[in-house]
This record gives sequence, structure tokens and C-alpha cells, in this order.
Amino acid sequence: MIARFRITVLLLPLLALLAGCDVPGTGPVARPPAGTIDIPISVDAAARRFVSVAERVEPVAERVCRRDAPDLNCDFRIVVDDNPQAPINAFQLVDKSGHPVIVVTVPMIAYVQNDDEMAFILSHEAAHHIARHLDRRRESTRAAALIFASAAARGGASGAALDTAARLGAVLGSRVYAKDYELEADAIGARIARDAGFDPINGARYFERSPDPGNRFLGTHPPNSNRVEAVRAALR
Repeated sequence: MIARFRITVLLLPLLALLAGCDVPGTGPVARPPAGTIDIPISVDAAARRFVSVAERVEPVAERVCRRDAPDLNCDFRIVVDDNPQAPINAFQLVDKSGHPVIVVTVPMIAYVQNDDEMAFILSHEAAHHIARHLDRRRESTRAAALIFASAAARGGASGAALDTAARLGAVLGSRVYAKDYELEADAIGARIARDAGFDPINGARYFERSPDPGNRFLGTHPPNSNRVEAVRAALR
């Protein structure tokens, strides 16, 4: 179940859910190690910190969105996935009404160590919308699927073989720019977090506690060192 947050409510419902989470560490922002989460502050403080940070980040993200992408819907909605068994995760999507939505799981709220990390994560997800990454990935996926299917058809493929080629193209198309999108979101997010009054350099220390994905071919995330450098470069 996803609980509506919209920057003003959802506080007390989080308190009982934050205790004793044991989840695998997967997610688009970074991947902390698996195992029991060590909550560095009280459950009450973790929930209140999230609300406080979100209230400061959202209006700045909206202002940057309206400035840099005025044709987009910039009315961000921040929601909490209240499943305590969800992975440590945060991601961005667009709802049926066209509003950009930032989803943060309860284990992620418990895992972050300070306001700067929480601000950087929220800002990073807002940046994905501002940079139109969902639309750009969708276009790349469709184009690659069409290219692969056309090539297969010219080679005489049909039926299941044609479908397989299209699916392979779609997978490759969805990943070819994935690392670039993450670095772009890190850079834009760093500036949003800074303008909201947080320290993005300290926020990016989140990666120090996350397994490094390395520079895998068609990987979905760049090396952690590249992400930290993207933050530093954006703030120079």
C-alpha cells in the first residue's frame, strides 16, 4: 500500500512501521548492504526528519522544475510506501493525473543517517522528472525495439523470433543511457538540495555505505565514485 504524503501529513503512521526493518538493499538511488537496518536515531526522530526535509525540498524542486521545464507538471507529490518489508528504495513516477510522484520506502527513511542524505535522495528523484528521464527512456526503449525488430525481419525472422528481437532491443534501449541519467539526476539533485539549505556533499556520502556497482556494460547505475564526482562538479 502506498500512503499519500503530500508534504503535510503522514507522520504518526510511520512511527510503528520504522522499527525493526529487515530488508534486502535494492533501489535506484543506491544499494545498501542487505540485512537488518541499524536506525541511528529514534523512530520518532526518523519520521519527523523525513517530513521536515521533504517540506523544504519540495518547493525548491517545484521552482526549479517550473524554471527549467515549464511545460511539465511540476506539482510534486511525495508519498511513502508503508510496507516495512519493502526494499531500501526511492523512485520517481508519474501518476494517472500527470503529477510527478516521488516514492520513498519506510526502510529507506530508516536507513539514511542525516538530513543531508534524505534531502539528496529526494532531490535526486525530483531531478529525474525535471530532466524528463522517464520520457527519454521510453523513447529509447521504443526506438531500439523497432530497430531490432526491423533488422530481424530483414533477416527473415517472424513470429516468436521477431518478438524476441523486439524485446531484446527494448531491454538494451532502456539501459543504454541509464548511467547518464543517474549522473544527470545527481548533478541536478545536488543543486536542488543545496538551494533547499542542505549539504549535498555530505548527502552524497550515502554512497560510501552502498555497494559499488562498478562500471558494468549496460548496467543501470554508474560507479559510486563517478556519482560523488558528479555532485562535486555540479556545485563548483
